[in-house]
Amino acid sequence: MQTMKAALVAAIGVVALICCLLPSSAEENSRLALIVSIEGAIGPASASYVKEALAKASERRAEVVLLRINTPGGLNSSMREIIADVLASPVPVVGYVAPSGAHAASAGTYILYATHIAAMAPGTNIGAATPVQIGGPLPGLPSGTPDKGSKDKKDGDQQSEPKDPSKDQFKDAMTAKVTNDAVAFIRSLAELRGRNADWAEKAVREAATLSANGALQSHAIELVARDQAELLRQLDGRVVEVAGGKTQRLATKDAVVEAIDPGWISRFLAVITDPNVAFILLMVGIYGLIFEFMSPGAVAPGVVGAICLLIGLYALNLLPINYAGLALMLVGIVLLTVEAFNPTVVIGLGGIIAFVLGALMLFRVEAPGYHLSWWVIGTTAAVFAGFALVVLGSLRRAARAPERVGAQAMRGLPAEVLDWSGSEGHVFAHGERWQARGAETFKPGETVEVANVVDLTLLIRRAPARTGEGGTS
Repeated sequence: MQTMKAALVAAIGVVALICCLLPSSAEENSRLALIVSIEGAIGPASASYVKEALAKASERRAEVVLLRINTPGGLNSSMREIIADVLASPVPVVGYVAPSGAHAASAGTYILYATHIAAMAPGTNIGAATPVQIGGPLPGLPSGTPDKGSKDKKDGDQQSEPKDPSKDQFKDAMTAKVTNDAVAFIRSLAELRGRNADWAEKAVREAATLSANGALQSHAIELVARDQAELLRQLDGRVVEVAGGKTQRLATKDAVVEAIDPGWISRFLAVITDPNVAFILLMVGIYGLIFEFMSPGAVAPGVVGAICLLIGLYALNLLPINYAGLALMLVGIVLLTVEAFNPTVVIGLGGIIAFVLGALMLFRVEAPGYHLSWWVIGTTAAVFAGFALVVLGSLRRAARAPERVGAQAMRGLPAEVLDWSGSEGHVFAHGERWQARGAETFKPGETVEVANVVDLTLLIRRAPARTGEGGTS
Protein backbone atom coordinates (compact mmCIF):
# COMPACT_ATOMS: atom_id res chain seq x y z
CA MET A 1 0.00 0.00 0.00
CA GLN A 2 2.77 2.39 0.86
CA THR A 3 4.49 1.65 -2.45
CA MET A 4 1.26 2.33 -4.34
CA LYS A 5 0.76 5.60 -2.49
CA ALA A 6 4.29 6.70 -3.29
CA ALA A 7 3.83 5.79 -6.96
CA LEU A 8 0.53 7.67 -7.08
CA VAL A 9 2.09 10.80 -5.53
CA ALA A 10 5.00 10.59 -7.99
CA ALA A 11 2.60 10.25 -10.92
CA ILE A 12 0.60 13.27 -9.78
CA GLY A 13 3.82 15.28 -9.46
CA VAL A 14 4.94 14.30 -12.98
CA VAL A 15 1.55 15.25 -14.46
CA ALA A 16 1.60 18.61 -12.63
CA LEU A 17 5.14 19.30 -13.88
CA ILE A 18 4.15 18.50 -17.45
CA CYS A 19 1.11 20.77 -17.19
CA CYS A 20 3.31 23.61 -15.91
CA LEU A 21 5.84 23.16 -18.70
CA LEU A 22 3.34 22.93 -21.55
CA PRO A 23 2.35 26.63 -21.65
CA SER A 24 5.96 27.78 -21.46
CA SER A 25 6.98 25.36 -24.19
CA ALA A 26 4.16 26.57 -26.38
CA GLU A 27 5.14 30.14 -25.70
CA GLU A 28 8.77 29.41 -26.59
CA ASN A 29 7.75 27.66 -29.80
CA SER A 30 5.51 30.52 -30.93
CA ARG A 31 7.52 33.18 -32.75
CA LEU A 32 6.55 36.71 -31.80
CA ALA A 33 6.83 39.83 -33.97
CA LEU A 34 6.17 43.05 -32.09
CA ILE A 35 5.08 46.24 -33.88
CA VAL A 36 6.24 49.65 -32.66
CA SER A 37 4.88 52.70 -34.50
CA ILE A 38 6.55 56.11 -34.69
CA GLU A 39 3.94 58.58 -35.91
CA GLY A 40 4.41 62.34 -36.20
CA ALA A 41 7.27 64.45 -34.91
CA ILE A 42 10.02 62.65 -33.01
CA GLY A 43 10.47 63.91 -29.45
CA PRO A 44 10.99 62.76 -25.86
CA ALA A 45 7.72 60.81 -25.93
CA SER A 46 8.82 58.84 -29.02
CA ALA A 47 12.19 58.06 -27.43
CA SER A 48 10.54 56.84 -24.21
CA TYR A 49 8.05 54.72 -26.17
CA VAL A 50 10.74 53.00 -28.27
CA LYS A 51 12.92 52.34 -25.21
CA GLU A 52 10.02 50.70 -23.33
CA ALA A 53 8.99 48.66 -26.37
CA LEU A 54 12.51 47.31 -27.02
CA ALA A 55 12.81 46.40 -23.33
CA LYS A 56 9.53 44.44 -23.53
CA ALA A 57 10.70 42.73 -26.73
CA SER A 58 13.87 41.60 -24.97
CA GLU A 59 11.95 40.33 -21.93
CA ARG A 60 9.49 38.38 -24.07
CA ARG A 61 12.26 37.09 -26.36
CA ALA A 62 10.55 38.33 -29.48
CA GLU A 63 11.79 37.11 -32.84
CA VAL A 64 11.78 40.57 -34.38
CA VAL A 65 10.56 44.13 -33.79
CA LEU A 66 8.88 45.93 -36.69
CA LEU A 67 9.50 49.66 -36.29
CA ARG A 68 6.85 51.38 -38.43
CA ILE A 69 8.03 54.88 -39.34
CA ASN A 70 5.97 57.79 -40.61
CA THR A 71 7.58 61.04 -39.51
CA PRO A 72 8.64 64.45 -40.87
CA GLY A 73 11.57 64.53 -38.42
CA GLY A 74 12.00 65.90 -34.95
CA LEU A 75 14.48 66.64 -32.20
CA ASN A 76 18.09 65.59 -32.71
CA SER A 77 18.50 64.52 -29.06
CA SER A 78 15.46 62.21 -29.18
CA MET A 79 16.57 60.77 -32.53
CA ARG A 80 19.97 59.85 -31.09
CA GLU A 81 18.32 58.21 -28.06
CA ILE A 82 16.22 56.02 -30.34
CA ILE A 83 19.23 55.09 -32.47
CA ALA A 84 21.28 54.20 -29.38
CA ASP A 85 18.48 51.90 -28.16
CA VAL A 86 18.17 50.25 -31.59
CA LEU A 87 21.91 49.63 -31.83
CA ALA A 88 21.97 48.12 -28.32
CA SER A 89 18.90 45.93 -28.85
CA PRO A 90 19.45 42.16 -28.60
CA VAL A 91 16.27 41.72 -30.66
CA PRO A 92 16.54 42.47 -34.41
CA VAL A 93 14.80 45.72 -35.33
CA VAL A 94 13.34 46.05 -38.83
CA GLY A 95 12.61 49.61 -39.97
CA TYR A 96 9.50 49.76 -42.12
CA VAL A 97 8.29 53.00 -43.72
CA ALA A 98 4.56 52.42 -43.98
CA PRO A 99 1.74 52.66 -44.91
CA SER A 100 1.70 53.87 -48.50
CA GLY A 101 1.96 57.65 -48.49
CA ALA A 102 4.17 57.69 -45.39
CA HIS A 103 7.68 59.13 -45.28
CA ALA A 104 10.80 58.92 -43.14
CA ALA A 105 12.20 62.40 -43.57
CA SER A 106 15.03 64.08 -41.68
CA ALA A 107 15.45 62.22 -38.35
CA GLY A 108 13.39 59.33 -39.72
CA THR A 109 16.09 58.62 -42.33
CA TYR A 110 18.77 58.31 -39.65
CA ILE A 111 16.60 55.91 -37.62
CA LEU A 112 15.84 53.79 -40.71
CA TYR A 113 19.56 53.55 -41.46
CA ALA A 114 20.22 52.40 -37.88
CA THR A 115 17.81 49.43 -38.04
CA HIS A 116 19.12 45.94 -38.77
CA ILE A 117 16.98 45.63 -41.91
CA ALA A 118 15.37 48.59 -43.73
CA ALA A 119 12.14 48.18 -45.67
CA MET A 120 9.60 50.46 -47.31
CA ALA A 121 6.06 50.15 -48.59
CA PRO A 122 5.28 51.21 -52.17
CA GLY A 123 4.40 54.90 -52.42
CA THR A 124 6.68 56.00 -49.56
CA ASN A 125 9.87 58.07 -49.55
CA ILE A 126 12.93 58.78 -47.43
CA GLY A 127 15.59 61.49 -47.35
CA ALA A 128 15.75 65.26 -46.81
CA ALA A 129 18.05 64.65 -43.84
CA THR A 130 19.71 68.05 -43.84
CA PRO A 131 20.04 69.12 -40.19
CA VAL A 132 18.02 72.13 -39.14
CA GLN A 133 20.25 74.72 -37.55
CA ILE A 134 19.07 75.48 -34.01
CA GLY A 135 17.51 78.90 -33.86
CA GLY A 136 17.92 79.60 -37.56
CA PRO A 137 17.15 78.48 -41.12
CA LEU A 138 18.39 75.42 -42.93
CA PRO A 139 22.18 75.43 -43.07
CA GLY A 140 23.55 76.15 -46.50
CA LEU A 141 25.21 73.52 -48.57
CA PRO A 142 28.99 73.53 -49.04
CA SER A 143 28.46 74.79 -52.57
CA GLY A 144 25.62 77.05 -51.55
CA THR A 145 27.15 80.47 -52.36
CA PRO A 146 24.61 82.56 -54.22
CA ASP A 147 25.04 83.21 -57.91
CA LYS A 148 26.00 86.67 -59.04
CA GLY A 149 22.94 86.81 -61.22
CA SER A 150 20.51 85.66 -58.55
CA LYS A 151 17.39 87.46 -57.43
CA ASP A 152 19.31 89.02 -54.57
CA LYS A 153 20.76 91.47 -57.09
CA LYS A 154 17.96 93.33 -58.82
CA ASP A 155 18.28 95.42 -61.94
CA GLY A 156 19.14 98.99 -61.15
CA ASP A 157 20.64 98.27 -57.72
CA GLN A 158 23.85 100.17 -57.44
CA GLN A 159 25.26 98.50 -54.34
CA SER A 160 24.12 95.68 -52.09
CA GLU A 161 23.85 96.08 -48.36
CA PRO A 162 27.18 95.77 -46.54
CA LYS A 163 27.78 92.47 -44.76
CA ASP A 164 29.84 91.72 -41.70
CA PRO A 165 32.61 89.27 -42.78
CA SER A 166 33.11 87.99 -39.22
CA LYS A 167 29.42 87.05 -38.92
CA ASP A 168 29.47 85.29 -42.29
CA GLN A 169 32.60 83.35 -41.32
CA PHE A 170 31.06 82.33 -37.99
CA LYS A 171 27.83 81.25 -39.69
CA ASP A 172 29.73 79.26 -42.33
CA ALA A 173 31.85 77.59 -39.65
CA MET A 174 28.80 76.62 -37.61
CA THR A 175 26.99 75.37 -40.72
CA ALA A 176 29.97 73.25 -41.74
CA LYS A 177 30.33 71.90 -38.21
CA VAL A 178 26.68 70.81 -37.93
CA THR A 179 26.57 69.39 -41.46
CA ASN A 180 29.84 67.46 -41.20
CA ASP A 181 28.78 65.99 -37.87
CA ALA A 182 25.50 64.80 -39.40
CA VAL A 183 27.31 63.38 -42.44
CA ALA A 184 29.76 61.45 -40.27
CA PHE A 185 26.91 60.08 -38.17
CA ILE A 186 24.77 58.80 -41.03
CA ARG A 187 27.82 57.40 -42.90
CA SER A 188 28.79 55.44 -39.78
CA LEU A 189 25.27 53.96 -39.66
CA ALA A 190 25.39 53.13 -43.36
CA GLU A 191 28.77 51.39 -43.01
CA LEU A 192 27.53 49.48 -39.97
CA ARG A 193 24.52 48.09 -41.87
CA GLY A 194 26.22 47.80 -45.29
CA ARG A 195 24.03 50.38 -47.03
CA ASN A 196 24.71 53.12 -49.55
CA ALA A 197 26.79 55.67 -47.62
CA ASP A 198 27.26 58.02 -50.59
CA TRP A 199 23.53 58.57 -51.03
CA ALA A 200 23.17 59.00 -47.26
CA GLU A 201 25.69 61.83 -47.45
CA LYS A 202 23.74 63.40 -50.32
CA ALA A 203 20.57 63.18 -48.22
CA VAL A 204 22.34 65.31 -45.60
CA ARG A 205 24.27 67.76 -47.78
CA GLU A 206 21.77 68.18 -50.61
CA ALA A 207 18.50 67.11 -48.92
CA ALA A 208 18.18 64.30 -51.50
CA THR A 209 15.15 62.01 -51.40
CA LEU A 210 14.29 58.58 -52.79
CA SER A 211 11.12 56.62 -53.47
CA ALA A 212 10.74 53.04 -52.30
CA ASN A 213 11.93 51.49 -55.58
CA GLY A 214 14.69 54.09 -55.94
CA ALA A 215 15.92 53.33 -52.44
CA LEU A 216 15.93 49.60 -53.19
CA GLN A 217 17.91 50.09 -56.41
CA SER A 218 20.36 52.44 -54.65
CA HIS A 219 20.91 49.88 -51.84
CA ALA A 220 19.65 52.36 -49.25
CA ILE A 221 17.17 49.69 -48.08
CA GLU A 222 16.91 45.91 -48.36
CA LEU A 223 13.21 45.22 -48.96
CA VAL A 224 10.02 46.62 -50.46
CA ALA A 225 6.86 45.04 -49.03
CA ARG A 226 3.21 45.92 -49.52
CA ASP A 227 2.12 44.96 -46.00
CA GLN A 228 3.32 43.36 -42.79
CA ALA A 229 2.48 39.80 -43.88
CA GLU A 230 4.58 40.14 -47.04
CA LEU A 231 7.37 41.75 -45.04
CA LEU A 232 7.48 38.88 -42.54
CA ARG A 233 7.61 36.35 -45.42
CA GLN A 234 10.56 38.19 -46.98
CA LEU A 235 12.36 38.46 -43.64
CA ASP A 236 12.18 34.71 -43.00
CA GLY A 237 15.62 33.10 -43.22
CA ARG A 238 17.65 36.34 -43.30
CA VAL A 239 20.70 36.55 -41.06
CA VAL A 240 21.35 39.72 -39.05
CA GLU A 241 23.98 40.77 -36.55
CA VAL A 242 22.57 42.08 -33.26
CA ALA A 243 24.22 43.79 -30.29
CA GLY A 244 27.32 42.01 -29.01
CA GLY A 245 28.32 40.74 -32.43
CA LYS A 246 25.92 37.79 -32.32
CA THR A 247 24.32 36.61 -35.56
CA GLN A 248 20.70 35.51 -35.69
CA ARG A 249 18.67 33.83 -38.41
CA LEU A 250 15.14 35.22 -38.55
CA ALA A 251 12.20 32.80 -38.50
CA THR A 252 9.23 35.05 -39.14
CA LYS A 253 7.15 33.06 -41.61
CA ASP A 254 4.45 32.04 -39.12
CA ALA A 255 5.18 34.64 -36.46
CA VAL A 256 2.41 35.97 -34.25
CA VAL A 257 2.10 39.73 -34.80
CA GLU A 258 1.35 41.91 -31.77
CA ALA A 259 1.33 45.70 -31.52
CA ILE A 260 2.80 47.47 -28.50
CA ASP A 261 0.84 50.56 -27.51
CA PRO A 262 2.57 53.48 -25.78
CA GLY A 263 2.40 53.36 -21.98
CA TRP A 264 0.85 56.11 -19.89
CA ILE A 265 4.26 57.69 -19.31
CA SER A 266 4.88 58.02 -23.04
CA ARG A 267 1.39 59.43 -23.60
CA PHE A 268 1.85 61.88 -20.74
CA LEU A 269 5.19 63.02 -22.22
CA ALA A 270 3.58 63.37 -25.64
CA VAL A 271 1.10 65.85 -24.18
CA ILE A 272 3.33 67.96 -21.94
CA THR A 273 6.30 68.12 -24.33
CA ASP A 274 4.17 69.89 -26.89
CA PRO A 275 5.75 73.38 -26.70
CA ASN A 276 2.34 75.04 -26.69
CA VAL A 277 1.12 72.90 -23.78
CA ALA A 278 4.36 73.38 -21.83
CA PHE A 279 4.12 77.15 -22.38
CA ILE A 280 0.51 77.30 -21.12
CA LEU A 281 1.32 75.13 -18.08
CA LEU A 282 4.20 77.44 -17.19
CA MET A 283 2.01 80.53 -17.38
CA VAL A 284 -0.84 79.00 -15.41
CA GLY A 285 1.62 77.93 -12.73
CA ILE A 286 3.26 81.34 -12.39
CA TYR A 287 0.03 83.30 -12.22
CA GLY A 288 -1.58 80.74 -9.90
CA LEU A 289 1.21 81.33 -7.39
CA ILE A 290 0.97 85.11 -7.82
CA PHE A 291 -2.77 84.98 -7.13
CA GLU A 292 -2.17 82.82 -4.05
CA PHE A 293 0.40 85.28 -2.68
CA MET A 294 -1.97 88.18 -3.32
CA SER A 295 -4.88 86.42 -1.61
CA PRO A 296 -3.49 84.03 1.04
CA GLY A 297 -5.83 81.26 2.09
CA ALA A 298 -7.50 80.73 -1.29
CA VAL A 299 -5.54 77.42 -1.46
CA ALA A 300 -6.88 76.27 -4.86
CA PRO A 301 -4.84 78.76 -6.98
CA GLY A 302 -1.69 77.88 -5.06
CA VAL A 303 -2.17 74.11 -5.38
CA VAL A 304 -3.09 74.24 -9.09
CA GLY A 305 -0.33 76.76 -9.78
CA ALA A 306 2.36 74.70 -8.05
CA ILE A 307 1.36 71.52 -9.90
CA CYS A 308 1.20 73.24 -13.30
CA LEU A 309 4.51 75.03 -12.70
CA LEU A 310 6.34 71.82 -11.78
CA ILE A 311 4.92 69.94 -14.78
CA GLY A 312 5.77 72.85 -17.08
CA LEU A 313 9.35 73.03 -15.76
CA TYR A 314 9.70 69.26 -16.20
CA ALA A 315 8.55 69.57 -19.82
CA LEU A 316 10.95 72.46 -20.44
CA ASN A 317 13.76 70.33 -19.02
CA LEU A 318 13.09 67.75 -21.75
CA LEU A 319 13.01 70.35 -24.53
CA PRO A 320 15.83 72.54 -25.85
CA ILE A 321 15.01 75.99 -24.46
CA ASN A 322 16.66 79.40 -24.60
CA TYR A 323 17.16 80.70 -21.06
CA ALA A 324 17.35 84.27 -22.34
CA GLY A 325 13.81 83.87 -23.66
CA LEU A 326 12.66 82.42 -20.33
CA ALA A 327 14.25 85.35 -18.48
CA LEU A 328 12.52 87.84 -20.79
CA MET A 329 9.16 86.17 -20.11
CA LEU A 330 9.71 86.43 -16.34
CA VAL A 331 10.71 90.09 -16.70
CA GLY A 332 7.50 90.71 -18.65
CA ILE A 333 5.41 89.04 -15.93
CA VAL A 334 7.12 91.12 -13.23
CA LEU A 335 6.51 94.34 -15.18
CA LEU A 336 2.82 93.47 -15.65
CA THR A 337 2.53 92.81 -11.91
CA VAL A 338 4.17 96.16 -11.15
CA GLU A 339 1.76 97.81 -13.58
CA ALA A 340 -1.16 96.44 -11.57
CA PHE A 341 0.10 98.11 -8.39
CA ASN A 342 1.51 101.27 -9.93
CA PRO A 343 -0.41 102.05 -13.14
CA THR A 344 1.89 103.60 -15.75
CA VAL A 345 1.26 102.76 -19.37
CA VAL A 346 5.00 102.49 -20.10
CA ILE A 347 5.64 99.66 -17.61
CA GLY A 348 2.62 97.65 -18.81
CA LEU A 349 3.56 98.09 -22.48
CA GLY A 350 7.15 97.09 -21.73
CA GLY A 351 5.92 94.00 -19.88
CA ILE A 352 3.81 92.87 -22.84
CA ILE A 353 6.69 93.41 -25.29
CA ALA A 354 9.16 91.54 -23.06
CA PHE A 355 6.68 88.68 -22.59
CA VAL A 356 6.02 88.24 -26.33
CA LEU A 357 9.72 88.45 -27.28
CA GLY A 358 10.62 85.94 -24.58
CA ALA A 359 7.92 83.54 -25.80
CA LEU A 360 9.27 83.77 -29.36
CA MET A 361 12.81 83.05 -28.16
CA LEU A 362 11.87 80.34 -25.65
CA PHE A 363 12.50 77.23 -27.78
CA ARG A 364 15.85 76.87 -29.53
CA VAL A 365 14.62 74.55 -32.26
CA GLU A 366 12.84 74.72 -35.59
CA ALA A 367 12.10 70.99 -35.93
CA PRO A 368 8.65 70.00 -37.23
CA GLY A 369 6.07 70.01 -34.46
CA TYR A 370 8.30 71.79 -31.95
CA HIS A 371 7.58 75.49 -32.27
CA LEU A 372 5.21 77.84 -30.51
CA SER A 373 2.05 78.86 -32.29
CA TRP A 374 1.51 82.59 -32.86
CA TRP A 375 -2.11 82.07 -31.87
CA VAL A 376 -1.07 80.61 -28.51
CA ILE A 377 1.44 83.40 -27.86
CA GLY A 378 -1.02 86.16 -28.71
CA THR A 379 -3.90 84.65 -26.76
CA THR A 380 -1.76 83.93 -23.71
CA ALA A 381 -0.26 87.41 -23.72
CA ALA A 382 -3.71 89.03 -23.97
CA VAL A 383 -5.24 86.83 -21.26
CA PHE A 384 -2.46 87.29 -18.77
CA ALA A 385 -2.08 90.98 -19.48
CA GLY A 386 -5.77 91.36 -18.73
CA PHE A 387 -5.37 89.18 -15.65
CA ALA A 388 -2.55 91.33 -14.33
CA LEU A 389 -4.29 94.63 -15.04
CA VAL A 390 -7.81 93.68 -13.94
CA VAL A 391 -7.56 90.98 -11.27
CA LEU A 392 -4.39 92.15 -9.57
CA GLY A 393 -5.61 95.73 -9.81
CA SER A 394 -8.86 94.76 -8.10
CA LEU A 395 -6.93 93.02 -5.33
CA ARG A 396 -4.79 96.12 -4.86
CA ARG A 397 -7.85 98.35 -4.58
CA ALA A 398 -9.49 95.92 -2.15
CA ALA A 399 -6.36 95.91 0.02
CA ARG A 400 -6.34 99.72 0.20
CA ALA A 401 -10.09 100.07 0.85
CA PRO A 402 -11.23 100.75 4.43
CA GLU A 403 -12.23 97.77 6.54
CA ARG A 404 -15.92 96.95 6.58
CA VAL A 405 -15.97 94.25 9.27
CA GLY A 406 -14.33 93.64 12.64
CA ALA A 407 -12.97 96.01 15.26
CA GLN A 408 -11.33 98.28 12.69
CA ALA A 409 -14.68 98.91 11.01
CA MET A 410 -16.28 99.94 14.37
CA ARG A 411 -13.89 102.78 15.08
CA GLY A 412 -15.42 106.21 14.53
CA LEU A 413 -19.00 104.93 14.23
CA PRO A 414 -21.75 106.87 16.07
CA ALA A 415 -23.51 105.19 19.00
CA GLU A 416 -26.59 106.08 21.12
CA VAL A 417 -26.34 105.80 24.90
CA LEU A 418 -29.09 103.52 26.29
CA ASP A 419 -28.17 103.65 29.97
CA TRP A 420 -25.15 104.79 31.92
CA SER A 421 -23.84 104.35 35.48
CA GLY A 422 -20.49 105.77 36.54
CA SER A 423 -18.06 104.79 33.79
CA GLU A 424 -20.05 101.91 32.29
CA GLY A 425 -23.29 101.39 30.49
CA HIS A 426 -24.89 100.16 27.31
CA VAL A 427 -25.04 101.76 23.87
CA PHE A 428 -26.76 101.00 20.56
CA ALA A 429 -24.24 100.88 17.69
CA HIS A 430 -24.22 99.27 14.27
CA GLY A 431 -27.72 97.90 14.85
CA GLU A 432 -26.71 96.04 18.00
CA ARG A 433 -26.72 96.54 21.79
CA TRP A 434 -23.18 96.78 23.18
CA GLN A 435 -21.62 97.01 26.61
CA ALA A 436 -19.61 100.23 26.80
CA ARG A 437 -17.07 102.02 28.97
CA GLY A 438 -15.87 105.60 28.95
CA ALA A 439 -13.91 108.17 30.96
CA GLU A 440 -16.81 110.63 31.02
CA THR A 441 -20.40 110.59 32.22
CA PHE A 442 -23.07 110.31 29.53
CA LYS A 443 -26.84 110.67 29.55
CA PRO A 444 -29.28 108.23 27.98
CA GLY A 445 -30.14 109.27 24.42
CA GLU A 446 -26.86 111.10 23.92
CA THR A 447 -24.92 110.40 20.71
CA VAL A 448 -21.29 109.38 21.24
CA GLU A 449 -18.48 107.97 19.10
CA VAL A 450 -16.75 104.57 19.25
CA ALA A 451 -13.06 105.04 20.06
CA ASN A 452 -11.97 101.38 20.19
CA VAL A 453 -13.16 97.82 20.77
CA VAL A 454 -11.71 95.70 23.58
CA ASP A 455 -13.00 92.14 23.54
CA LEU A 456 -16.79 92.70 23.37
CA THR A 457 -16.81 96.10 25.06
CA LEU A 458 -16.86 99.43 23.22
CA LEU A 459 -14.68 102.27 24.46
CA ILE A 460 -16.65 105.43 23.73
CA ARG A 461 -15.98 109.13 23.80
CA ARG A 462 -17.95 112.30 23.26
CA ALA A 463 -18.44 113.07 19.60
CA PRO A 464 -16.39 116.11 18.44
CA ALA A 465 -18.34 119.28 17.79
CA ARG A 466 -19.06 119.99 14.14
CA THR A 467 -17.99 123.27 12.58
CA GLY A 468 -20.67 125.01 10.54
CA GLU A 469 -20.50 127.88 8.07
CA GLY A 470 -19.84 131.30 9.57
CA GLY A 471 -18.73 130.07 12.99
CA THR A 472 -18.95 127.24 15.48
CA SER A 473 -21.96 125.69 17.04
